[in-house]
Amino acid sequence: MTSLRLFALLYSLIAIQVCFSSQLEDNKIPPSLCTGHPGIPGSPGVHGSPGQPGRDGRDGRDAAPGEKGQKGDRGDPGETGMRGLTGDKGYTGEKGERGQPGECAVAPKSAFSVKLSQGQSLPQNVGDAVIFDTILLNEQGDYNTETGRFTCKVPGVYYFAVHATVYRASLQFDLMKNGHAVASYFQFYGNWPKPASLSGGSLLHLVPSDQVWVQVALTEYNGFYSSTKTDSTFTGFLVYSDWKNSAVFA
Repeated sequence: MTSLRLFALLYSLIAIQVCFSSQLEDNKIPPSLCTGHPGIPGSPGVHGSPGQPGRDGRDGRDAAPGEKGQKGDRGDPGETGMRGLTGDKGYTGEKGERGQPGECAVAPKSAFSVKLSQGQSLPQNVGDAVIFDTILLNEQGDYNTETGRFTCKVPGVYYFAVHATVYRASLQFDLMKNGHAVASYFQFYGNWPKPASLSGGSLLHLVPSDQVWVQVALTEYNGFYSSTKTDSTFTGFLVYSDWKNSAVFA
């Protein structure tokens, strides 16, 4: 055991000597025999240039459709936009075809005016119509000079007026419609030297075949008078009709 230790020690001494001799010659220490301390970190290097673009990736696989989402809340209404500019006037259209001639609507008419002739005899019985025998106007022929009665042909509203000259007797007469007095008028005569007058009128609604006339109310009050200077007249005319089948007649 002692010999072996001596041998090992001797070998170590020889190795150390060789090491120091080499260091003196090259000023180098074998790395296997001497370990140095870590050096100071170097400064960062300069950034490298951008690399080349990478290759396109592979297309992804189609995924299964997702579930339908819930309906969102209604948004607030937007502000009203500004009024747009007026567009250009369009071209004039073509003239249309001429229409068929329409029917000519004629408004209904009814009017008359008559008077007593000079010396015309008056009815002697109450209920008889006064015969105004001189025609001033009777274009539709609605007044009959033989009966003294107006007969309605056009339904509607009529106006009738009586103007009487009163002389030599008092006068009371009625405006009659179908045998009923609708208005009565009276004028007293007091032996005046000149004739007096009595006038009256009324609006009546008539239907076809209605009749209107004037009659003396009392036999002793029959003072209708007519001369070359004064007249007694009976007048009537249609104000508006009741026919509903035409806007013109309504």
